[in-house]
Amino acid sequence: MLTTRCLEMVVDSMLTLLDAPAVPGLTFRCFRGEEDYPAMVAVIAGSKVADQLERTDSVDDIARNYRHLTNSDPYQDMLFAEVNGQVIGYSRVWWQQALDGARFYEHFAMLLPEWRGKGIRHAMLRHNESRLREIAAAHQTTDASTGVQAQCYFRSQGADTERDWEALLVSEGYEPVRHEFNMVRPNLEDIPDLPLPAGLEVRPVQPEHQWTIWQASAEAFQDEWAAVETRDEWFEAFQESPTFQPELWQVAWDGDQVAGMVHNFINEQENSEYDRKRGYTEGICVRRPWRRRGLARALIARSFQVLKDRGMIEVALGVDTENPNGALRLYESLGFRPVKRHTIFRKPLD
Repeated sequence: MLTTRCLEMVVDSMLTLLDAPAVPGLTFRCFRGEEDYPAMVAVIAGSKVADQLERTDSVDDIARNYRHLTNSDPYQDMLFAEVNGQVIGYSRVWWQQALDGARFYEHFAMLLPEWRGKGIRHAMLRHNESRLREIAAAHQTTDASTGVQAQCYFRSQGADTERDWEALLVSEGYEPVRHEFNMVRPNLEDIPDLPLPAGLEVRPVQPEHQWTIWQASAEAFQDEWAAVETRDEWFEAFQESPTFQPELWQVAWDGDQVAGMVHNFINEQENSEYDRKRGYTEGICVRRPWRRRGLARALIARSFQVLKDRGMIEVALGVDTENPNGALRLYESLGFRPVKRHTIFRKPLD
């Protein structure tokens, strides 16, 4: 259902942005529903070469993702930029509650490369911040029990190849606070033979165990930097994804307790577009009682063999470069090497 605010935007397609540049034919509007999905895919496709991003988004992918948005109403929280009625970019905002009490007001703004450098993306960023301030104004910022004021931040991120977006964030006062690597092991030769710790076993994932495994993963990742509250809707979205492939997972059990796991998957669409045979070893985690026993290393080695048996010749993953459990060193020791860096930027919400 359209809100009053958004109905006004639809009726008056000329949504005015205070910082909008004087570009002939440029207008802004809000989200119109599923009819916008093809235009969103076109903006992604038109940007990925310039930004050196490997993306294969389809209309179905967008539809699936937008069915499961949390803390974001696209009818109020999206902005579309058009020139003479053609979509040239779009943005969206949302927020997340961190487990340590901080709150992150997140956003992105995508714009086709040929329209960059004209001030359009700058205006979209400023609009994002304005909308996020509206959202934040409705939130309780002081803990009723402790009287402690919550730390609130604008937050966004970009790859090191997204130079236009990163430069814009820095120019607007955002500071880099954390880095992540995309890493690749370029072959599946010399797979180490690593036994599981004593008392643990890997079992095929049964449908009735998937929720238990998801909950164990959510618990394990609570120790990550800036961890946020896990939402049940994320599991539903995960189940609908083409990369939800529990038959490839490696999950270690200690009796009836999940000790650790790797959520392996193969992205067939990506492999087809980029002419490769790559598998992913993602969702790597070990719960606290089973850490420091070599479990993650053993599960990753098993994952290599599983993916090799499916015809893959390389593997990839993402990692927080400052992971407190030494994940980066572990992955490097298993043959992974960085191929791209992502940076998380933030600035205080004033």
